[in-house]
Amino acid sequence: MTHPHDGLRDQLIDAFVSHLRAERGLSPNTIAAYRTDLAQLALFFRGPNHGHGQHDWSRVAPRDLDRYASWLRKQGYAPSSVARKLAAIRSFFRFLVEEAVVETTPADHLRPPRAGRPLPHVLAEEEVVALLEAAEAGPGPEGARDRAMLELTYAAGLRVSEVVGPQGLGLAGLSLDGGWVRVLGKGSKERLVPLYPGIVDRLRAYLRDARPVLAARAKRGRGGPPALFPNARGRAMTRQGYWLVLKRCAARAGIESHVSPHTLRHSFATHLLRGGAPLRHVQELLGHASIATTQIYTHLDDTQVRKAYAGAHPRA
Repeated sequence: MTHPHDGLRDQLIDAFVSHLRAERGLSPNTIAAYRTDLAQLALFFRGPNHGHGQHDWSRVAPRDLDRYASWLRKQGYAPSSVARKLAAIRSFFRFLVEEAVVETTPADHLRPPRAGRPLPHVLAEEEVVALLEAAEAGPGPEGARDRAMLELTYAAGLRVSEVVGPQGLGLAGLSLDGGWVRVLGKGSKERLVPLYPGIVDRLRAYLRDARPVLAARAKRGRGGPPALFPNARGRAMTRQGYWLVLKRCAARAGIESHVSPHTLRHSFATHLLRGGAPLRHVQELLGHASIATTQIYTHLDDTQVRKAYAGAHPRA
């Protein structure tokens, strides 16, 4: 089937959609809607409604997006549809900032009509513990690998693409004596993230006992740097393989809510802020180019505070 906007395919939109598919765990329908919404935006900028002869995302200004939002409302879209389209635009430009395509986002001022951006789902601390214990309960060296892999993701707030896959962690990225991990993040930016003693000890045990067994299963002649987390055949774990591990462990732990690799990253950030970590420090640990991206976690924590207030105040 031909996509209605195939003539307007945009490499940055394609990259964003790939990011949503790999990192965010959104449903296929939601991802398709985001692609359609952004293709519509690109078409608007290329059409007679806009003054630019040649479309360039780096030239989009806040007033351009205001004009587009006004145009959407004039087309008779329902408020929920406008909200979704503006949310897609905000997410897209945050992605462009993270990828160093643009320096600042022109979309943060957009305020969808009462259907604001959904807050990220996070696990309670006891759910994280249950998830990690379920991972460790797996048989053989795979169980030790799964526990180390999931706990490292949570311990350092990593994206799944920073743990496994083509740019995932290798043995050279770890400094267990120093207590840190070197991460290659978005835009090929490196950052150092400290590790707490518990995960350092677990990684030492994994590297000593489980990883050699898994790595020995690889066929001879396989080149490339050694991956930190091999799959059952001794080859580098893929993002899809990580997803399967996480889903299996979440089901084993009895976690009924949707859990994605990014859920562990969200939980890392939220738990740090609740523990009193400054927002700027969390921004640096997450590798966010803009603190506006990190501020979503302050809103999430506000929600938790409001819930506690509503449950505890005698007049609430």
